[in-house]
Amino acid sequence: MAEPVALAALAIDVAVGWPAWLYARVGHPVGAIARVIGALEKWWNRPGLPRRLLGVATIAIVVALTIVVALLAEWGVRALGFGWAGVALLAWPGLAQRSLYVHVRPVALALARGDLPVARSAVAMIVGRDTATLDQAGVARAAIESLAESFCDGVAAPLFWLLVGGLPGLWAYKAVNTADSLIGHREERWRDFGWAAARLDDVANLLPARVGAVLICVAGGGGWRVMWRDARNHASPNAGWTEAAMAGVLGLRLAGPIAYDGVIADKSWIGDGRAAACADDVRRALAVYGRACGLLWVLAGIAAWAS
Repeated sequence: MAEPVALAALAIDVAVGWPAWLYARVGHPVGAIARVIGALEKWWNRPGLPRRLLGVATIAIVVALTIVVALLAEWGVRALGFGWAGVALLAWPGLAQRSLYVHVRPVALALARGDLPVARSAVAMIVGRDTATLDQAGVARAAIESLAESFCDGVAAPLFWLLVGGLPGLWAYKAVNTADSLIGHREERWRDFGWAAARLDDVANLLPARVGAVLICVAGGGGWRVMWRDARNHASPNAGWTEAAMAGVLGLRLAGPIAYDGVIADKSWIGDGRAAACADDVRRALAVYGRACGLLWVLAGIAAWAS
């Protein structure tokens, strides 16, 4: 049996997440990655420079630096005698099972109380769209969509790359995903400079997104037809898979027209169920999410046993 690094990291994440007191004192490793990306973007993303080429250089530098740091950190904990337990501690911050649950649950609680302003504030912490004018259904759908998409970005994909590439694989993925979230946008400022980050993130999530969608369908006992039919209705080649799976499981319509900075984006609907989502739907989505995370534990255990 191989070292149960992935299982231990999942367990630590579920038990404690990334505590607020720890974040206040040391921040988070993703924050350090973001600062490097921000510095390179400030230096190189300027008119008159070869932005696409420099964007490729940025992602190459960030990923290479992240891999080197991960390798040195793993060497350090093993040299100190902590073994695989130390490696699991280094992997733990790269997973977000508990954090995602903790951020979505307050939306369900506020909606259940009928407190729409608090629900809007809670969902604004996890989505990029305009939330000030969302009704109850819009808030609930936003929370469910974020939960489904982030199941891939925050849990399934990091775990996949941890199993495939060890600690360097996990943190290389986090570097790519962070770069995509910061510079992988379609606006004029980012289109060329962030091109490499966006494309590499698409590749990195290709398999995890589809595995994550299958796990959501298994955890929810259905949703297969909607997943296969509507996964490509999303602008992202990957995010649509987990969103379509969740829409099918819950019998909801997700996505659709969304406002960003006051501008309506006419997005396609995913799913053919109710559009009027509610607090109970968010709670059901959290339950499906929890079971899907449990299935990831099973896969991590099988991977460790079979190695």
